[in-house]
Amino acid sequence: MQQRSQETRTHILEAALEHFASQGYNAASVDEICAAAGVSKGAFYHHFPSKQAVFFALFQDWLQGLDKAFAAIHPSTVPETLMQMTGVLPDLFATADNRLPMFLEFWLQASRDESIWSKTIAPYRHYQQQFAKLVQEGIDEGTVKPVNPQAAAQVLLSLAVGLVLQGVLDPQGADWPQVAQESLQILLAGLAK
Repeated sequence: MQQRSQETRTHILEAALEHFASQGYNAASVDEICAAAGVSKGAFYHHFPSKQAVFFALFQDWLQGLDKAFAAIHPSTVPETLMQMTGVLPDLFATADNRLPMFLEFWLQASRDESIWSKTIAPYRHYQQQFAKLVQEGIDEGTVKPVNPQAAAQVLLSLAVGLVLQGVLDPQGADWPQVAQESLQILLAGLAK
């Protein structure tokens, strides 16, 4: 029974992702998601209280995938750890292709609703703090120049977000994972002690 329930949830998430990506978050309806998933509205609402809850589940799944990939990195020096993180980028670019436009649409909507915004900004701040902690570790180990760790974290996040956006806007414009790796090398050359 639990396996069937999990399968139903998975079908709903897959259908929602497809509809959000192709039609946009606002245009996709619960009825369309249910039809595509082959479930009743009752089954939908058993698993998710709202369309917004489905969006947050997709968002959390995507973030958990990133966290899992980052956790698999074998720490060494901070610059080496940051370079290893670029190994996550091919998967990030692949999944961002169909998710990022829906995330952008939702974040625009969220910018007008404080309760939604607090849920969407939390992961960004989480990664900013992780990068700041990592930069501080680099300063402490002597591999990174003494800089403001928060400012360095914001630069790292800006680079990552900017490259993902460029990759979505112009997917054929470059080998974006390679550009990300080269960009991080340039940034690290300025940070390296």
